[in-house]
Formats: sequence, C-alpha cells, structure tokens
Amino acid sequence: MKTESSTEKRPVLGVDIGGTKIAAGLVDRGGNIMGQIRHPMVTHGTAEAGLEAVFGAIDAFSTSSGNQFDAIGICAPGPLDPKTGVVLNPPNLPCWRNFPLAQKVAEKYRQPVKVDNDANAAALAETRWGAARGYHYVFYATLGTGIGSGIVLDGHIYHGNTGSAGEGGHVSIDYRGPVCNCGKRGCIEILAAGPAIGKRARAKVEAEPARAAKILEFAKGGVSSVASEQVAQAYAAGDPLAGEILAETVELLEPWLGNIVDLLDPDILVMGGGVSAMLEPFFREIKDRLPSWCVNPRAAEIPLVLAHYKADAGIAGGAALCA
Repeated sequence: MKTESSTEKRPVLGVDIGGTKIAAGLVDRGGNIMGQIRHPMVTHGTAEAGLEAVFGAIDAFSTSSGNQFDAIGICAPGPLDPKTGVVLNPPNLPCWRNFPLAQKVAEKYRQPVKVDNDANAAALAETRWGAARGYHYVFYATLGTGIGSGIVLDGHIYHGNTGSAGEGGHVSIDYRGPVCNCGKRGCIEILAAGPAIGKRARAKVEAEPARAAKILEFAKGGVSSVASEQVAQAYAAGDPLAGEILAETVELLEPWLGNIVDLLDPDILVMGGGVSAMLEPFFREIKDRLPSWCVNPRAAEIPLVLAHYKADAGIAGGAALCA
C-alpha cells in the first residue's frame, strides 16, 4: 500500500511531441530529469499511427527496469485545448485534427494526463524548478526557429478565455513589416527568430563580401548555407559583422519586450531556445535599454535571465504540468 510520502517521491513522465521526434523522460518532484529517450514521431500517417508512436515512447519507460510514474504530462504543438487535452489542428502534426490526446493516453495507462503547448509548459517548469523559481509574474519566451511564449501568474499558466493566451511571438512591432507565417504583418517571430537572423546575414554577406570571411568560413557551403548558427559561431570568434547582425536582432527585441513589460508588469523575463543562448552576451544591454521602451518606471528592476532547461525544456515542461 502506498503512503502519501512514497507517492510524493514517485516521478512524473514528461513527454515532448515534435514534428519528427518524441522525447520522454522521468522527472522527479524537484525537477531533475532522471533519464530520457528519443523516439520517432509519425506525423503524416493516420491519427492512430501518431498515437502509437507516442505509446512507443511512453512504453520505453513504463515497461523497463521497474520505472514507474504517477502522471503523464505532454507538450504538444498547438493549437490545442489545454482544458480538455484535445489537439485541434497543428500545422506540424497533420495527422491529428480535433484529436483527444489526453483521453487516449489516460485510457491506456490509467494515469492522470495533462496536455499543453511547449512554451506554456516550459514557462511553468522554469517557475517551479528553474530560472524563475520564487517569482510570481513570469514571462517566458523561447527563441529558435520560431518564437513562443508562456505566462505564469502566481504559479499557474495564464491561458485566457479560450486557452490561446500567451502568443507573444505573434505580437507585431511593425504593422507594415513582412508577413509572418501566421498571416499578420511585423510579428516579432518573422523579424527576430532564427530564420530571420539567417536571412539578414545572407543579405549582409552578399552586400559586403570583404567583411564576411569569418561567417563564410563557418558556413562552408557559401552564402546560401549561412544561417543563424554560423552567425553565432562567427560572433563567438570575434567577428564584427556577426556582432552587427546580432545587435540588429537585439534592436528588434527591445521594443517587443518593452510592450510585454508594459502589458504584463512581470517580475522576471526568462529567455530560452537556441537564439536566446546566442544573444545572452547582449542581455545586459537589453536590460539597460529596456526603460527607454517602457512607461513602467521600474522596468530596470526586472531580471532578464537565460532559461535553466535548454534542450530538455519540453520534458521538464510536460512534467511540470502534473507536478
């Protein structure tokens, strides 16, 4: 018979579903990832085939070496309904349309199941166990191929009326700007995510080839191979042109973060994802200049920090949904 104390010590299974893979890991009640696996995801087959891929990842833990868990938390691409655990119509998972993911997983494993999008869940993990531990009004953003965000208020994800709150990546800072993949103009995602950095870099390399030797050295395949990763490598090697490209990205992020601060008045800003890691050397500059983009008189007091969970944000986030 389980006692209350023994139940509290049992881990939670965090599952991170992506377009090509599923990551799953056991997470203890202190937010430590005890072990993890990667498993292929089936995105273009039937809904049942996609579900079986998820089962395969979960079974790797539930049937091996006595690993046991008390709940399953799942990060899935949106749009989705976090209240019902129904995946609605995610572009990256065309196999699922109005698919009751939480119900299907709960029926098989007889465990409580929670489903939310990756940025919301990662924001909660950072609040419970990571860089935002001890804070009450948390804004989390993940900058990578796209820009996602999550809001945690007094320890709870803010979902809004329909469950769609927190789409900070699609806040526009230029109504005449380029059209984002969401259909709006001038979203911060289309201006400052990894692909946008790569696009600006390629334009500068073509315009100033004499200054682009270091970036091209890392790109190897020529101008067409230049992406944000090569810009980051060149910047780390002291390349001035790469520094200019990243500084331009910072200039775009500053008004966006100023809008976030004036709207939410957070007590911490947490940045995750690969682009955030390459921009960390600019965090002090962003923080120092943030008051010029805010009416909030105490904007300079808000910490801007790098997320604790990096590539494992989805696993920790899934577990945080159930912790």
